[in-house]
Amino acid sequence: MDFSAANTELWNTIIQAGMIAGILLIANVLRRKIGLVRKSLMPTSVLGGFLLLLIRVSRLVPVSIPFLEMVTYHGIALGFIALSLRTLSRKDPASMDGPKSGALIVSCYVIQGITGLVITLALSYTLMPDLFKAAGVLLPMGYGQGPGQANNIGTVYENLGFAGGRSFALSIAAAGFLSACVAGIIYLNILNRGGMAPKNRTGEIAGSVTVDTFQDQGEIPVSESIDKLSIQAALVLLTYLAAYLVTRFLNFSAGFLGEGAAKMTGSLLWGFNFLVGAILAVILRNIFGGLRRSGLMTRQYTNNYLLSRISGLAFDLMIICGIAAIEISDLRGLWLPFILLSLAGAVVTLFYLRWICKKIYPAYYLEGLLSMYGMMTGTISSGIILLRELDPDYRTPAADNLVAGSAFAVPFGIPILALIGIAPKSPAMTFFVLAGLGIYMVFLLVFLVKRGKPESSVIP
Repeated sequence: MDFSAANTELWNTIIQAGMIAGILLIANVLRRKIGLVRKSLMPTSVLGGFLLLLIRVSRLVPVSIPFLEMVTYHGIALGFIALSLRTLSRKDPASMDGPKSGALIVSCYVIQGITGLVITLALSYTLMPDLFKAAGVLLPMGYGQGPGQANNIGTVYENLGFAGGRSFALSIAAAGFLSACVAGIIYLNILNRGGMAPKNRTGEIAGSVTVDTFQDQGEIPVSESIDKLSIQAALVLLTYLAAYLVTRFLNFSAGFLGEGAAKMTGSLLWGFNFLVGAILAVILRNIFGGLRRSGLMTRQYTNNYLLSRISGLAFDLMIICGIAAIEISDLRGLWLPFILLSLAGAVVTLFYLRWICKKIYPAYYLEGLLSMYGMMTGTISSGIILLRELDPDYRTPAADNLVAGSAFAVPFGIPILALIGIAPKSPAMTFFVLAGLGIYMVFLLVFLVKRGKPESSVIP
């Protein structure tokens, strides 16, 4: 085998990964050293994505778009698998914080989906008759789900006839991050002027990893015959391999439904491979729990701290590559729907969350609002960044609600995932189903709020 630079297949992955790593470090330095960037609250990975996009468009160095798409695609699956493998802490089931947050997240998807469809349907029947009518569904995918899912569904829609669908979806996701940063910081400044938020908080929160954080009781040692991190990585990769095999089996089985149905089902299955991986990760986590309770397995092999770091790495890379993979030229003729969807998504999401968070999180309304707004326009990291400006020590349950709510949002949101496949064929019906689902989610939220106990404003 040729190990020299002439073997481009051997070295291309290392070269591309090295460039992404360098951009990530440069973005981190810029965020720490430039006050304007730091005060904008823009996540380092988002800044890195825009820097890499600028470098790619200007052709300063060769950047492989297929490699960026590959990292974006696999990053979301690996990140969700790592999150789903984490051992859940036992909370008071009567608090209902997780189900309430999950219902809130899904209801926000519904609001964003309805808003997006109203805009694209109106444009398609007036100014832009050739517009892909279901394009509005990409608003909750880009804002609520982030660049990974936007990339997947945008690719599915592109295969179904939406020219430039992937870049359009990724652009919506990038606009979502800007909404989280710009609208979030403006709202924080309004709170500052009203004396409701800490002032002059421009530094990062520093901390240390204690033994209690890193090593739970009954876990395997940090390093014996195999490193603890190696075990976590092996579990994540093994689960992803299982997800690939299950998805391939389901894709093969869909062939019996007919060629047309199999093509659409196959696109959705591979687009939602992260969901298959997350479900398998939950199954594996429960199997481990059952083996421990039965005494057949005496040690806990998963470590929440290391799994969180793996998911953080996967999501950071996913965000950088997702933004950098945007093809600006593909947005020709789509600037009007893009601008309208981006602005409407930011405004509608903020006003809806301002209304609903008062009812769901009355004891820590501002913390719940900002954390949810950051996540529902960007990712969990955006929500955490905004939350830290109000609650740097995480004394309210707002941070936990982001994680627990995301877990409960999966079963609540299954109907929305089904609608994604229906939308290109019948966008009008999708709109009415979303409206009905929105009414259902409101009743569910009312039920959960009445059933749950009042939250504490701070954690003792």
